[in-house]
Amino acid sequence: MESQLDWHSAKALLDWQLEMGADEAILDAPVDRYALPEASKPAPKQPIAHPQKAQARSAVEEINPVEEARQIAKGAQSLAALEQGLAGFDKCDLRLGARNLVFCDGHSEAPVMIIGEAPGRDEDLQGKPFVGRAGHLLDKMLKAIALSRCAQDPSEAVYITNVLPWRPPQNRDPSVEEIDMMRPFLMRHIELAAPQVIVLMGNIACQAVLQQRGIRRLRGQFQKWQDIPVLPMYHPAYLLRNPLAKRDAWHDLLLLRQKMGEM
Repeated sequence: MESQLDWHSAKALLDWQLEMGADEAILDAPVDRYALPEASKPAPKQPIAHPQKAQARSAVEEINPVEEARQIAKGAQSLAALEQGLAGFDKCDLRLGARNLVFCDGHSEAPVMIIGEAPGRDEDLQGKPFVGRAGHLLDKMLKAIALSRCAQDPSEAVYITNVLPWRPPQNRDPSVEEIDMMRPFLMRHIELAAPQVIVLMGNIACQAVLQQRGIRRLRGQFQKWQDIPVLPMYHPAYLLRNPLAKRDAWHDLLLLRQKMGEM
């Protein structure tokens, strides 16, 4: 039987049904949609894959800054190559706020290697370790036992570097992550310099080399790093804040001089 409704009337009825909330056709018999087999249920929407984003995320996850630092350091066959590799290492954000890379000072063939914490303002400006007030005090301490960073004779000279080559903001202490990231470069630095004695100035240097903290307990006692004697000492900056500790520092300097005489 042909419908008597014209097009306009039919559309008006459909619009009325939509306004009343009828948004789908009703079957002749009720359907329990919870009982439908899994195959007939609509599949959940899958997120649209973005290959470029996925590859970028995968690349970031694969980058291990410590491992990259280890590979760069291992490939350096000279101190100059190590400095160049360090300058090209872009995983440490400290470099973004630093003026200069602070690598070393003194005589590279000196028997004594002094390791400090990180550059301060003066070190960052000049690109050399221990050149501020703490550096001037260190020079006086070394002079007291006939050593100098400026000596031409290696036997009378020292070689100086830091755990971190870039200045932390506001001279804050380096974080554990920053120390771990820079440790491969420091270890390779020691291997290439091949000192007979290592002097660790302060807690940060002890943490990086000996994996220990507690400078008051560690100072004045020789330990070893790969058969090299290691002497922890107070950092000169600490001595400027605590003049009474200079007596302990003098004791440690005499121990250093005695060790050098035994070699």
